[in-house]
This record gives sequence, C-alpha cells and structure tokens, in this order.
Amino acid sequence: MQNYEESVSFLGTWGPFQRRVLFSICLTSIPGGYILLSVIFLLASPPHHCHIPALSNLSQDWIQASIPVQHEAGRSERSSCSRYELDLVQNLSAVENIHTQNLSVVQLEILLSNLKQEDCKDGWIYNNEYFESTAAIEFSLVCSDQWKIPLTSLVFFLGGLCGCLLSGQIADRIGRKPVLFGAITLISVFSTALSFAPSWPVFTLLFFLLGVGQIVGYIVAFVLGSEILMGSTRLLFSNLCLPFVAVISMMMLPATAYLVRNWRHLTLIMAVPGVACIPLWWLIPESPRWLVSRGRLREAELLLRSAAVENRVEPPQVIFKQIEKTTQKAESFNILDLLRTTNIRYITLILWLIWFSSSLSTFGLSFNLSSLNGNPFLNYILLSVVELPAYVSTWLAARSLPRRMSYIIFTLLGALALFLIQVTPHSLPALTLTLVLLGKYGILAGGGVMYMFTGELSPTVIRNTSMSSCAMFSRVGSSLSPYLLQLAVFYQYLPWIVVGSLSLLSILLSVFLPETFRQPLPDTIQQMKPPQRISWPGTCFPPAKDDGKSAGNQTTAPEIICATHL
Repeated sequence: MQNYEESVSFLGTWGPFQRRVLFSICLTSIPGGYILLSVIFLLASPPHHCHIPALSNLSQDWIQASIPVQHEAGRSERSSCSRYELDLVQNLSAVENIHTQNLSVVQLEILLSNLKQEDCKDGWIYNNEYFESTAAIEFSLVCSDQWKIPLTSLVFFLGGLCGCLLSGQIADRIGRKPVLFGAITLISVFSTALSFAPSWPVFTLLFFLLGVGQIVGYIVAFVLGSEILMGSTRLLFSNLCLPFVAVISMMMLPATAYLVRNWRHLTLIMAVPGVACIPLWWLIPESPRWLVSRGRLREAELLLRSAAVENRVEPPQVIFKQIEKTTQKAESFNILDLLRTTNIRYITLILWLIWFSSSLSTFGLSFNLSSLNGNPFLNYILLSVVELPAYVSTWLAARSLPRRMSYIIFTLLGALALFLIQVTPHSLPALTLTLVLLGKYGILAGGGVMYMFTGELSPTVIRNTSMSSCAMFSRVGSSLSPYLLQLAVFYQYLPWIVVGSLSLLSILLSVFLPETFRQPLPDTIQQMKPPQRISWPGTCFPPAKDDGKSAGNQTTAPEIICATHL
C-alpha cells in the first residue's frame, strides 16, 4: 500500500465526488454535536427554595419570612435547601397574629431568625424564568441530591470512553461506514428513550448509552473523510468543515431549548437529526483505503471507477497494479497492537497523554464558562462561537506550518493566557473573561491540530483503533472536568494553574512526535516514523526494533539515525 495515494491521484482532489463526500460526511456530525453538552439544559437546576404548603394557613409575608436569608459573596439570597421548622412557624403565627399583623417581612425575618431550621420536606418551588421543566426539577436533583448532576455528566463521558474502546477495533474490522451509521442510530434511539425515563437511575443509564454514540460518530466521520479525501481537500475537511458543522450543530441546541422548555420534548427533538441523516447512507461510500488495507481490491477499484465517472476522468486499466503484487492476506489488529512495537508504543503513549490533557482543559473551561451569570441560552451560544475562530486558525496553520510547530504555538498561547489570570485585578472582570476565552481559543486550536496530527501519524490498518483509543483517553479527561472547578476551594486560581500546567506538559511531549507535514499517510505499521529523539549533535542511534505484524514486504535496509541539531 506504499503507492496508494499515487494510485488514486487520477481522481484529483476537488471534483463532484469529493464535494459530495465532504458535504455528506460533515452532515453526519450534526447529531453528535447537537447533544454534546445537552446536560446543561436537560439537568439545569434553576434557583429554588422550599415549598410551603397552602394548608399551613400562613400569609404571604409569613411564607416569605419562613425561608432563611443567607449571605454569600456579598449578596443576600433566600436559602435553597432549608426553611424554619414549619410547626414552630405556624404556632408562632397563631400566637403572635394579633401583635404581628402590621409587621414587615424584614421584621418577621428578625422574629423568626432564632428558630430551628429543617430540610425542604414538602419539595421546592423553582424559578421558571428560563426553564419550565428539567430532569433536575422532575427528579429533585437539588440540595442533598445535587451531587447526581455532575455524576450524570461523568457517566455520559464514560459512555463515550466505552464507545471509543470498542468502536475503533470494530471499524477497523468491518468498515468505517457501518460504525458511523450505527452510532447515529444509537443517538436517535436513546434520545427517544430518554424522553420516557421514569427515574434518575434510568435517565442516567440511557444518558450513558447516548454518550457511546456521540463521540463514536464524530471520530469515525473524521477517519472516513480523512481516508477518502486527499491533499488540500483533506485539510479543508478535517480542520475546517467538519468541526465547523459540529459547532453550528452545538449552537442549534440552545435555540431549540429556548423554544422548547420541557426537557422530555427536547430529548425527542434531539433524535431528529439522526433520523434525518439516514438518507446519507446512499451518498457516503466506504473508505477505499480501508478496503485496500483489508485486501478487498475489487471493491476498492469498483468504488474508485464509479468516482472517476462522477468526476469525468479516465481511470487507469489497473488502479492497484503495484499493490496487488505485494498485498498479503489481511491481518486483524486490535488496541494491543498500539503498544506492540517500540515506535508505535512511544507515539501512542504520548498521544494518549496529550488527548487526556486537552480534553480535561477544554471541557473544564466549557463547564466554567457555562456557569456564568445571565441568560444560559446566550452563554451557551457564546461558548460555542469562540470555537469558530480556533478552527479557522487551525485550517490556516495546517496549510503552511508543520504540525508540531502549530500545536506548540496555539497551546502555548492558551497556557500563557490562563497563567495571566492570576495577576488580573478583580476590578477588571472583562479582562479576566478575555483571558479565559483566549485560553480556550488556544487550547481548542491546539486540539484541532492534534486531531489532524493523530490521523496522519496512525497507519491505515489501525487508524480508527488509534483515533478511538486517543478519544477514549480524552473522555477520561472530560469525565473529570466537571470536578476540576472544585479545586478552587483550596486556591482560587488553582483550576487555571492545573489547566495551564497540563498544556505545558502536552507541549513538552509533542516535541517527541515525528513530523507529518506534507507527507503521505502511512498505511502499515512499518511505514510509521520513529519518535523524535533529542540529543547532542553527532550522536547516532540504531533503528528501533520493529517486531510487529507486517502488512507488506520491507525491502530497504534500516537507516542509522544521527542527530544534527538539538
């Protein structure tokens, strides 16, 4: 498969076939992007206070005074989780009614301030300014049960982790296309089932299964498009078009949630994009590159000849003439092959750590920004909009800058912005917000480069497994992200320091990755480049021992690697 890209070069890089594939695959990212942070709306917990039953025979002033006032961060707010003991309040109201009928609410609050407090035994009353019904309201996930909300987010991301663990190997065995549409089907089925969840445990189980389909769909779409498209079209797809469509789909959710305030109706609507993607099955082909890697040359040639007719170009009589002579029986690879040989082991471990760090940082910042005061629908849109310039920058950098350099520049910018938050005066909240957004921009842009970088480093025979394993570690990071802000209990700026430090660690690790700029994709494990070695000039290294599985014959002698610069 060493000459795959040369063999299919007759198709060109931008014709009707490529436009159809690019447009169709980008559309498949809508279902996953639409539900990515749906937990923000499905489990929103509006301001609330204890419910005082009408049978208590208390006046409105007494009811209002029955809720203790708490002072937090210089503000006075009614308690969300406690009230004065209702029996004592009723007794006091009955005894003092004659003397207190002309007292104001403030005076009544002073009168009740020494009474014992109790939990909200009769439920809660919620502010319905933004949300009429959420799962948090219906299942009473507040006060002593508030811990269930971040746990549900964690379970959603753990679903993505499990999906990545299984889907990569499945996609490398049975094909990209079936797994892609299987993930889209999962999203529609379990979004529909979620609307009928009778309890929080059932809701959480279905949300876990929803998380399985969410990340799998995006990863497989990325791999499928990267393998079908070539040259500048591949860069356009992976760095701009696919993430852009995903971000736009993310922005569609708050608009829908603003119009549909009932969470059960909202989950039903979340199933619609997946259903709408079903006709795309007939527009998206299987990856011909994957077909060749599995030894299915006739199917690959038939697909490429059909594409040639669509592009109005003449294909050669035998497309894979050189490949056909050297292709052996297709071998099966699994996640353990990512650790089998020296080269791929080092590269895999580095990528896993970088993806973990990037995801923890990105989602940690996202959950923090989504908790800003104000309209939650507008906040979510702003949270999504900041990703657009990041992906534009990634695409521009991918056209002219080496991958390592691009990643280092963007991630270093994000890390420095987050470190500067510590020295920002409290009197300048706008500057703090600007630095947070700049940090998110840098880390997102770096993450976009790493997506492309990982796909270019991974060989075709195990590319989907490699991408999915990296996404699995990214889901470990995103699972921990809801708890990242809890570090502020120890030090106000500790969350920002952790995110910035992880970004610096990722930069250090990326130095050891081999460069892939303007080089063909590797098809076999033997074609992978060794990790970058840093040493003094003149130092020579023997080639890394390659004891992995072979998908072709290696005829060239291994080279001795000598360092010419630091």
